[in-house]
Amino acid sequence: MFKIYFTLVLIFAAGIVASAQSKKADTAKKLNTVTVRGYLSDQPLLSVPASVSVITPAQLKLQPGNSLVSTMNTIPGIRMEERSPGSYRLSVRGSLLRSPFGIRDVKIYYDELPLTDAGGNTYLNVIDFNSVQGIEVLKGPDGSLFGANSGGVVLISPVNRYDNTNFVTAGLSGGSYGMVHENVGLQNVSKNNQFNFNQSYQTYHGYRVHSDMYRNYFQASDKITYGGNNSVKILGFYSDLNYETPGGLTQAQADADPTAARPSTSFVPGSIVQHASITNKMTYGGAVNEWHITDHIRNIFAVYGAYVNFTNPFITNYEQRYERTYGMRTYFEFTGTPKNNFKWKANVGMEWEKTNADNNDYGNRAGVRDTAQSLDKVNTSQHFIFARYEETIANRLHVEAAASLNFYGYDFKNVYPRAQTSFTTQIFTPQIMPRLALSYQVTNNFVWRASASRGYSTPTSAEIRPSNNIINTSLGAQYGWNYETGFRLRSNDESLLLDASAFYYHLNNAIVRRLTPASTEYYTNSGDIKQPGIEIYLTYWLIKQTDHGFIRGLQLNESYTISKFTFGDYHDATTSYQGKELTGVPRDVEVTSMQVKFPQALYLFVQHNYTAQIPLNEANTFFAPHYNLVQAKIGWQHTLSNKAKLDIYAGVDNLLNEKYSLGDDLDAVGNRFYNPSALRNYYAGFNVRF
Repeated sequence: MFKIYFTLVLIFAAGIVASAQSKKADTAKKLNTVTVRGYLSDQPLLSVPASVSVITPAQLKLQPGNSLVSTMNTIPGIRMEERSPGSYRLSVRGSLLRSPFGIRDVKIYYDELPLTDAGGNTYLNVIDFNSVQGIEVLKGPDGSLFGANSGGVVLISPVNRYDNTNFVTAGLSGGSYGMVHENVGLQNVSKNNQFNFNQSYQTYHGYRVHSDMYRNYFQASDKITYGGNNSVKILGFYSDLNYETPGGLTQAQADADPTAARPSTSFVPGSIVQHASITNKMTYGGAVNEWHITDHIRNIFAVYGAYVNFTNPFITNYEQRYERTYGMRTYFEFTGTPKNNFKWKANVGMEWEKTNADNNDYGNRAGVRDTAQSLDKVNTSQHFIFARYEETIANRLHVEAAASLNFYGYDFKNVYPRAQTSFTTQIFTPQIMPRLALSYQVTNNFVWRASASRGYSTPTSAEIRPSNNIINTSLGAQYGWNYETGFRLRSNDESLLLDASAFYYHLNNAIVRRLTPASTEYYTNSGDIKQPGIEIYLTYWLIKQTDHGFIRGLQLNESYTISKFTFGDYHDATTSYQGKELTGVPRDVEVTSMQVKFPQALYLFVQHNYTAQIPLNEANTFFAPHYNLVQAKIGWQHTLSNKAKLDIYAGVDNLLNEKYSLGDDLDAVGNRFYNPSALRNYYAGFNVRF
């Protein structure tokens, strides 16, 4: 009941303030129309025939600046977890099943460049929060333009495209449990050039024992405009990330001491003894050229590459991976001459990517690399061609049809102990991933939409060659169809937006993680999953931003997700789990927030996250309890000069001092599910811009 009371209190308080506040329309600041770039060119969010969520730079500034977790969790259908500082997991509509850690089943792009490698892995945790200037999330499978995925697509903007001014920024924050976060940035804009640079350092001791982390991060971007509208961008980053992994606890261990790391047993040493941790040094870079060939033909051509040095002393072994990724993405856009009642646009393109990895496992002798267990080379490649056509009829009916043809395969050989001299090749059958979508503008402010799309996701390189050191050539892809409908409603002045969708996704041949008694993992295809759900998002400026009055802006946001995901014909070697709830997915999640602006540029932001209980194993015999997570932030923005601005803020997380876990281990051996999160904690800091 707490979630209902808290939401009603926020709404009631907002309503009282709004009714008491005198509004002066002539001084209210104009609200910007939200646009979406995910479907290859700018479109107003209202008419996009897909479930899309946009996080703007203004929304990012309201959230705590040390992690993307609370920001991403404001999006209905999205669950981002941080089991310990630096250890991210990301789920789009329940795609956590195959992710013990890290991110799989979701395709992520950095600007126009794929951040997800050819093997399906994404190291999102290497990126610093302050270097992200916008996020778009395309929910549901969308392989028609972005290749193999059965969860969704995330697009990260490293540069704020709405800001073309010159500036230098600096920020410093600190908080409970030894959190320190420093960042500097600059942007220099001249007639034909825009240069950006960001640097940050973050360290955090964490709530639990053995959960220290640090990250050094450097990011740069240079955009050169030529020939009028043409441009070339060179961008990239270097990240040096290290974090300790305390490991999961049983319920009894978590109750006795939630700050403890996984203890040793008579059979297996614990996290501290084995110095369990992850070090990831990643270098990433690429170039994007945009060429307007004619007024009606445009081409985007991008090339990129990455090098990853990944080290993971674990409980049972010592893993080292060296990964080299390179690829390209290009597409043409053809735009027809607009007519009174008809407009059309078409795209055709391709993406190609290859990742060559040395996967080496050794014994772990108290955090020191011991003798070799298995040394393998796994070279993964994927490419796809895609085409898309859209048309708008009578300025009301919008129709899109798109499809991609996907190719995937990998080569592998064992260097030790079998000393193989040649690679073995595994090729998957090419797959077509279509998408059909339409939207109809019933009125100027009300748009109904519907879509059908096919999801298809191949095994990742970490699943093909997991920690049991056996390359699994029998592991197949998972696939399914997603059907959904929804609507968007806005007010005339765009102060209100309501976005609702209902969907049904039937996933077949699901890839599932299994564990041996020795805690080594392997993967198998285990049946089908039925995923019906409802997602609702509301944002409303009850008082639009103005320069007069005591309340100079009041915004209410509400995000609600219902996920009734269950196993269908789904089983392991001995047991059927048909009808059981999908592990890792709560039945419902509600996130409510309120932003209030006061005179003298004071502001207050309060957010409440209610998450229902979460099934932790396939038999549904263990659940993580529901929780209410409340956070608040207050700040003061002061103008130092015509150009210089200072923002001082302070905040509290987990205001109610809830005992909860933001990322439990699913189907854990020995019932070690729980990774307790921090109790009430505080932070404060400042940002200055010149």
